[in-house]
Amino acid sequence: MKLDTKILEEKIREYREFKSCSESTLMALCETAKYPMSKSDMCKLACGFAGGMGGTFDEGTCGALTGALMANGLLIDDEVKIKANAKILFETFKDEYGSVCCGVISKNGDDKSPCVDCCVFIADKLAELLDE
Repeated sequence: MKLDTKILEEKIREYREFKSCSESTLMALCETAKYPMSKSDMCKLACGFAGGMGGTFDEGTCGALTGALMANGLLIDDEVKIKANAKILFETFKDEYGSVCCGVISKNGDDKSPCVDCCVFIADKLAELLDE
């Protein structure tokens, strides 16, 4: 499956204006892939992962990563491939940002300036994996 990464980035930047990282990443990936789920349902699925899972920040996983992991599961039918991709996404994200913890990356939610880039980075990585 080939995703247009330019459209993907535009959607992430648009959604990140008013949605969380988990919602923005999931919605942008699924919409770009034309996955048949409503925006409302995607938001409900992803909203609990916002702010490092329920707003825990310093304890939870970055929403950009969790949004990409949810999209990975929705967009692929092969459980072996889903798990393999999940490991790659986790490791790639951790290598890039030094952590998968929302609080480490966002300074416990006080500095959300890296958030859009985190979303774009991991969404692009999933797009690459989907194209293989």
